[in-house]
Amino acid sequence: MSDVAAEPRRAAQAIDALRRGWPVQLETAAGPLALLPIETADAPRLAAFDPAGVAPVLLSAGRAATLKLVNQRPAAAPDCPVLIERVPWLDFDAATALADPQLDLLTPLKGPYRAIDIDDPNGARWALKLATLAGMLPAFFVIRGGDSEVRISPADIEAHEDATRLVIAARARLPVAGAESAEIVAFRSPEMAGEHVALLIGSPNGAPPLVRLHSECLTGDVLGSLKCDCGPQLHAAIAAIAANGWGILLYLRQEGRGIGLINKLRAYALQDQGFDTVDANTRLGFAVDSRNFKVAARMLALLGQDRVRLLTNNPDKVAQLEAAGIQVSERVPHRLPPNPHNERYLATKRDRTGHQF
Repeated sequence: MSDVAAEPRRAAQAIDALRRGWPVQLETAAGPLALLPIETADAPRLAAFDPAGVAPVLLSAGRAATLKLVNQRPAAAPDCPVLIERVPWLDFDAATALADPQLDLLTPLKGPYRAIDIDDPNGARWALKLATLAGMLPAFFVIRGGDSEVRISPADIEAHEDATRLVIAARARLPVAGAESAEIVAFRSPEMAGEHVALLIGSPNGAPPLVRLHSECLTGDVLGSLKCDCGPQLHAAIAAIAANGWGILLYLRQEGRGIGLINKLRAYALQDQGFDTVDANTRLGFAVDSRNFKVAARMLALLGQDRVRLLTNNPDKVAQLEAAGIQVSERVPHRLPPNPHNERYLATKRDRTGHQF
């Protein structure tokens, strides 16, 4: 952790800069580290960022494992980011092929590439965390030092995920299919671009509400994708809460288990190549699940609910809510039949991520 005081707006500025392909300076305990995002930059920007052509490439441990590079690091640590030594043929196009697994079957990697010692593992982890918050591939050209106009510290990144400044912004009656007696409540935070919402169904009756945490899924909720079970889960949750007489649906803006829409579609492309949802995420360089359910706990607290019955198959949701101060009196399974397009996906959730159906 940096000793620089947190300033929430710096994280938003850094995320905006990365999405535009601009360099960002990360102030770490080991000194400033300049980052150029591989996904959104280009060759001219790389030349301006690193005129000497010496900046190594920073990748996640998962991506490096895919490229068979982690075994080249002394005393390899499974979760430690990896630095790839800059060599003459490691130009911008080659770095893009290193960063994006969608290109693995299309772009033969030249190499050999060599992983080198990393002098600031914690700083590198914060850099990759920042990429995840920005919804971008976790891959950078890096230079020790630098002089970027946009600066950020680990404390800024941590503050960006702090849910304590979430507030209720608006509420209104909203009859919906399956629950005509419902109210929608919108929540806003200075740190978050998107608004989370809660759908309150029925009337409080003194019992713990039946609560569903539903993460945003454009493809499933809106377009009716059959690759996942999100759309049916959403509508079945509304029906279950209505049948219970009282409960809350929290709609969380954490698309693709927290990696964003574009990266979720990249994961879909990898699934089409034969990888399951877990391996697709790790090949992209992300955690299996990057969601943060502290925001859900804050929403429940603002709604005056500190004890709930949770409609979920995911024990991690129970654990995160309870760690954030919400008592889960009962886990209620949320069972739905599979279809031919999502059978493997559901089996992966059961076998590899601990879901209990």
